[in-house]
Amino acid sequence: MGEVAVLFRVYAEEGKEESVRKAIVDTLKPKGSQLEEVAFGIKTVKVLFVHDDSTGSSVIEEEIRKVPGVKEVEIIEESLT
Repeated sequence: MGEVAVLFRVYAEEGKEESVRKAIVDTLKPKGSQLEEVAFGIKTVKVLFVHDDSTGSSVIEEEIRKVPGVKEVEIIEESLT
């Protein structure tokens, strides 16, 4: 069994980026997280998860979507570690 690293970009409601990042860190325990300024003051949250390859990334994506203030989630990179 291997491990999979998945990098997500999370779009939050305007002005709630930091609270969404903190909620994801506190509840889902990612390997890393940061705010990223995309353009013209628009910010997203990038979060990195490493999980067993028997678990699908969609499970993590669904959990992120449940966090209050999250508008959209996308996988921007996924690879075996």
